Amino acid sequence: MLSAEGQMLSTGSLVTELWGDDPPDRVENALQAHVSRLRRKLQAIEPDFAETRLIAQAGGYRLTLAGAKIDAMVFTRALAQARLTAETDPTETAYRLREALALWQGPAFGGAAIGLAAQAAAVRLDECRLAALQLLFDSELRVGLHTAIIPELTELVRAESPNERLCEQLMVALYRCGRQTDALGVYRWMRNRMLEELGIEPSPVLRNHERAILAHHPDLQARQDHLALRDSPL
Repeated sequence: MLSAEGQMLSTGSLVTELWGDDPPDRVENALQAHVSRLRRKLQAIEPDFAETRLIAQAGGYRLTLAGAKIDAMVFTRALAQARLTAETDPTETAYRLREALALWQGPAFGGAAIGLAAQAAAVRLDECRLAALQLLFDSELRVGLHTAIIPELTELVRAESPNERLCEQLMVALYRCGRQTDALGVYRWMRNRMLEELGIEPSPVLRNHERAILAHHPDLQARQDHLALRDSPL
């Protein structure tokens, strides 16, 4: 219901989300039982809210979100605002993104995205989280926080599926801390991983970062525009 963002969901779509191609007998009663349980949970969350948020309409149900603070919606709005300030105010951008990312307490929807629509919504939120992280680290590199972000970036590079953007950010951060050998080691590790898992070489952009480190490119210096390395072949 949350993934619908206030739009009505038909009874048929709800049945499909909950049970797929194998609905139970007397599916209407089973759906009404789910609705009743959800209403009780919503009432427990908002005991002072006088009306029910889960409204029955002709052919389906709608979850009204007026006045509700939904973490997913707060997060996506914050990301949109951060994108507007990324070029002009990286400090403010980083602050907004740190606040927004703090809302994440685990997988989207608590890992309980069962139906196809809920799964698609969870994937979109995960993609937004990754975009926020990448924008955050670019912003923090621009304001000289390369030392602070190395532990977090290292964990993400190791944990996420192969991500060249995070890898290049970690390489830049390590180089700016005087750790050229470690930066090159990260590149080699990512290259080997991509060859083993995907059967491909790193992109020209990531290879460009390796060459920049070997050449001590001036854009790698602290507070310089490291983003220029993505556009200028060496």
